[in-house]
Amino acid sequence: MFTGAWWWATALVVIDLAIRVLAIIFVPRNRRPTAGMAWLLAIFLIPYFGVIAFLLIGSPKLPRKRREVQDEINTFMRAVSAEERLEDTHGNNPAWFNSLVRMNATYGGLPLLAGNSGTLLSDYEQTIRAMAEAVDGATAYVHVQFYILSVDATTAGFFDALERAIARGVTVNVMLDHWASRGKKDYAATKARLDAMGANWTLMLPLQPLKGKFQRPDLRNHRKILVIDGTVGYMGSLNMISRDYNVKKNIKRGLKWKELVVELRGPGVSTLDAVFISDWYSETGEVIIQGVRRAELVSGGENLSRLSSALIDHRADAGTMLIQVVPSGPGFERENNLRLFLGLIHAAQRRIVITSPYFVPDESLLYAISSAVARGIPVDLFVSEIGDQALVHHAQRSYYEQLLRAGVSIFLYPAPYILHAKHFTIDDEVAMIGSSNMDMRSFSLNMEVSMLVRDAEFVARMRAVEDEYREVSRLLTLEEWMRQPLRSTVLDNLARLTSALQ
Repeated sequence: MFTGAWWWATALVVIDLAIRVLAIIFVPRNRRPTAGMAWLLAIFLIPYFGVIAFLLIGSPKLPRKRREVQDEINTFMRAVSAEERLEDTHGNNPAWFNSLVRMNATYGGLPLLAGNSGTLLSDYEQTIRAMAEAVDGATAYVHVQFYILSVDATTAGFFDALERAIARGVTVNVMLDHWASRGKKDYAATKARLDAMGANWTLMLPLQPLKGKFQRPDLRNHRKILVIDGTVGYMGSLNMISRDYNVKKNIKRGLKWKELVVELRGPGVSTLDAVFISDWYSETGEVIIQGVRRAELVSGGENLSRLSSALIDHRADAGTMLIQVVPSGPGFERENNLRLFLGLIHAAQRRIVITSPYFVPDESLLYAISSAVARGIPVDLFVSEIGDQALVHHAQRSYYEQLLRAGVSIFLYPAPYILHAKHFTIDDEVAMIGSSNMDMRSFSLNMEVSMLVRDAEFVARMRAVEDEYREVSRLLTLEEWMRQPLRSTVLDNLARLTSALQ
C-alpha cells in the first residue's frame, strides 16, 4: 500500500523532471548559447533555486510598457539620423568605417557628425571641477545623467554650481540610477540637496513595485552624460562621487578610481543631448524641447519626432573630429556596443589597444581579438591588477591564460588604483570611448553610451594616455600566470560560469 511519504517522493520526482524538461524548451529560446547553457546548468544542479533565480533575473527585456516607449525613442533616434549630411562626413573615410557607421545608425539611430573637438580629462578631481566650471557658464539649461550621483566632499562644488545655475534661471534636469545610487551612504542627502536647490530630477530604472515600477532588478542605466546649453558635453567612465565611492571596504583598502572623460564641443553634443532627452522621456513621459522642461505628460511619440529636425546645429563647428554617439542597452533589439567593438577589431590593420575595468568577453569578442593577433596585429589589454568586485574580477582572470596563449599583451594597472576607464584605439585614426565595459553585463543588461571617433590628433592624445598606463603597469607573462595556485584557478572558473547568467 502506498504511503503518504511515497506520494510526496513521487510528486517531487515528477516536479523535478517537469522543471528540467520545461527548462530545455524555454530557457535557450532567443538567448545566447553560453547564457542558455549556464542557466540550464544552474537549473539542473539546483532546480528550485535555479528556477526562482531564472524567474527573477532570467529575462533581459524591459517591461512591456517601457519597450513601447523605447519604440518611440528609436523612431526619434532614426529621425535625428535622417538629418545626417553624408557629403560632410563620409567623403574621405575608408569604406569599412562608413559601413560601420551605417550599422551603428541602423541599430542605434544617431548620425556621424563632423566639426567636433574633444579634450581628454584623466585627473579625477580636476574633471569634476571642469564640469562645475562649465555649469557656471550655463545660460539656458544643464542636463545631468550619472549612474551614480552622490553629494560628498569631492562633488560638493558640482552641486553648488548646479544651485547657482538654478538661481540664475537656468533649467537643471537631473537623472540618477536608482539601484546604484541608493546603495551609497549619502543617497538621502543627495535627494534632499536636489530638492532644496529646485532641480528637476528623476530616478532611472526605479525599483518601486508599490508604484508599479519594476523590472529585472539588475537592469541598470549605466550612462554618464553632462550637457550644458547644447554646446559642451561630457561623457566617459566617471561617476559623480568620491574617488573611493565612499565605501568602507574601499577606504580600508585604499582604493582609488582612475577614469577618462572626454569634453566634447561641436554638433555632436546634440546627439549626447538626444540620449538624455530619450532617457528623460522614458522615465517621466515628459518631452524636453530645446532644454525647457515641459510640465505636461506626453503619451505619444509625436512631440519627440518634432524635436529631431531642429536638434542638431550643423553650424556649431568646433574642430576636425568626426564623431558618432552610439546608445545601447536592453531597449534595443541588438547589442549595439558589442557589434561596434567587433567591427572595430575586425577592421584593425596595425594596432589595437583596449582599456576595460571589467573584461569578460563573449565568444565572438574573444575570437575577434585572438584572430587579430593571428593576423599579425599587436593587441594590448589594460586591466586593473586588483578588483573591486570579486566575482567579476575572478571571471575576468579566467580568460588570461587563453588571451596570453593567443599572444595578447596584458598590462596590469597597479594597486591601489582601479582602472575604471573604458576606451580603445585601433590603428592611428579611430577610437572609442564611453561608459561601456567589455563584459556581458554591459552588452546585454546595462544601458550604455559609446562614442566612435575618427580623428588622428584625438587618437594621438588617447595613445599618450595609454602610454601613461603602460609606464606604470606591469606586463603579465604566461609563465607567471601558470604559477597561479589551484584554488585561484577553481575560483576563477566558477566565476566565469556565473558571468554567463543573463
